[in-house]
Amino acid sequence: MASQNSVVFEDFFPAMVEKLGAEGFMKELCNGFRLLVDGDKGVITFDSLKKNSALLGLQDMSDEEAICMLREGDLDGDGALNEMEFCTLMLRLSPELMNSSMKLLVEAIVNF
Repeated sequence: MASQNSVVFEDFFPAMVEKLGAEGFMKELCNGFRLLVDGDKGVITFDSLKKNSALLGLQDMSDEEAICMLREGDLDGDGALNEMEFCTLMLRLSPELMNSSMKLLVEAIVNF
């Protein structure tokens, strides 16, 4: 996983929520989705993930890791991630955010 000199990305999510609020954080997740999406298909595919992952500093992602990420987040079984699946996966990867997800959901709904 992460070496002693690196920080796993989910460590930043709670701080981002605190700084941006639930709505702002969700917008940032959506921006991350847009960086990885296949422009023609409107979803994150294996090819688009591999092609665009360097934009997020993940240029060393192996094929196996990319496939695992897609499998983990693919809730409808189509082999790709739509925006909701991507955002859900990102939230699931942060245990602290999962523990406070109800609060985030209520805040997002109230501000919608």
